[in-house]
Amino acid sequence: MTITEDHELAVGPPQIVLRVATDGRLHLHVDGGCVPVRLRQCFPWSEPRRHLSLRDDKDREVVLIDDPALLAPESRRALEDALAAAGFVLVVVRVLDVEEEVEIRHWKVETLHGPRSFQTHLDDWPRLLPGGDLLIRDVAGDLYRLRNTKTMDRRSRELLWAFID
Repeated sequence: MTITEDHELAVGPPQIVLRVATDGRLHLHVDGGCVPVRLRQCFPWSEPRRHLSLRDDKDREVVLIDDPALLAPESRRALEDALAAAGFVLVVVRVLDVEEEVEIRHWKVETLHGPRSFQTHLDDWPRLLPGGDLLIRDVAGDLYRLRNTKTMDRRSRELLWAFID
């Protein structure tokens, strides 16, 4: 586990404690301090439960947890709950529309759970995943996975042509 330099913490090996607060947010208790954090999963995608970045409200990394198995049981359970919440990815089956505006791209899609609209910044492009899927993170931090874009309907492929080879 690595504590980043952006946060003033005591010198010495940190004793990391994670708890879910009454508001449902994950809190990091380390060396007498308490910081509400959000979980970000780092690469590789093949190990989604390792290399976990805990970030503060300004999206600065507070701690990087390489192996959650090294945490105490209570902290590991809190982290697993946060992983379950963070692991929710909407699967897109069809792209209905993509419009660009100043600084923002508006998406209208059909997911396995029904129609959704979301926005991305113009400079945030979909990430190509191994196997050819695309992953999109919207401005709110929600994830959308476009599986096998080559088999999507013609309209979806036309709208996605700028994002795929």
